[in-house]
Amino acid sequence: MRADERQPYSLPSIEQEREGKMPASVHQIRVRYAETDQMGIVYYANYLVWFELGRVELLRSLGLAYSQLEKEHECILPVIKASCRYRAPARYDDEILIETRPALLRGSVLKFLYRILRKPQDGEEPALLAEGETVHVVCDDQLNRKPLPDHYVAALRAMMAKEQVTTASGSEGR
Repeated sequence: MRADERQPYSLPSIEQEREGKMPASVHQIRVRYAETDQMGIVYYANYLVWFELGRVELLRSLGLAYSQLEKEHECILPVIKASCRYRAPARYDDEILIETRPALLRGSVLKFLYRILRKPQDGEEPALLAEGETVHVVCDDQLNRKPLPDHYVAALRAMMAKEQVTTASGSEGR
């Protein structure tokens, strides 16, 4: 698909949030000076850090905690694959939206999708800065595969089901 053929992205409306049809977890940050290079552009590896922040905040939005997954359930989620496609630069002091959604949950394998957007100003559309994905395997501290606890599975599957309903109804706007 060519850039000029892409549908514009729209953030979830207040009505979508109230109805529980929010297509993804969205977390807002401001680019810090330490995250930029000499040209004032965000250093490429920081997008992967933002992906991690998005995952943690997605779980928190579902009433779950990454820290409890490790402490109480003795599960870790090592990244076995990460990719990021850079579309436009983020700069110092930009307000950034980290959009995260679960995309796959099969056995002990999890996949998350991300979009990094510049927060819109003065009626503009959000600008897509980067998009990517990470794939994880649920493991114990010895890196042996293990199942994700049931309540984590249920929460992620429920979010994925809402995503499918929202996308099928066309209310996502992309």
